[in-house]
Parts: sequence; C-alpha cells; structure tokens
Amino acid sequence: MRLVADIPHERYKIQIHNYNAKYIVKIELAQFEQTFKISETDVNGLEDVKKMITESLLNNSLERFVSMRADWAESFKTINTL
Repeated sequence: MRLVADIPHERYKIQIHNYNAKYIVKIELAQFEQTFKISETDVNGLEDVKKMITESLLNNSLERFVSMRADWAESFKTINTL
C-alpha cells in the first residue's frame, strides 16, 4: 500500500493510499479508524478523491467515531464484571 496524500486536519489524521487499483481513504481519531475504498475507475484521479472528503463526510465520521467508542466501552464491561 502506497501513501499518496496526507491531508492536514485539526481533528483527524487523514491519509489517502493507493493499493490494488483502489484509493483507500483512512480517517483516524485516537485509537479508532474508518476506511473508505474507491475504485480507480470510479474517479478521475487523486484530486477527485480529495474533493470527496467534505465537511459533511467528516461530521458523519465523527458521529460514527462516537458510536464506535461507546460500543468499545460497552465491550470492556464484559471483562470488568465481578
């Protein structure tokens, strides 16, 4: 997997990779990560992929990160019961 772009953001670590004829967009927050895969044939290059990383996508990602954190916290309860 080859890193093709690192997009600066105040909250997230956002990277775009290229692998197996796909662009892979990774959005990270703390220990959680969301990955989106886009076929190279569905876009007209890296600039199109960058345009897809909108505020709306990032806001929705934040909601998923909050949900992921809640799910993970709930899972920890299963090992912390007496």
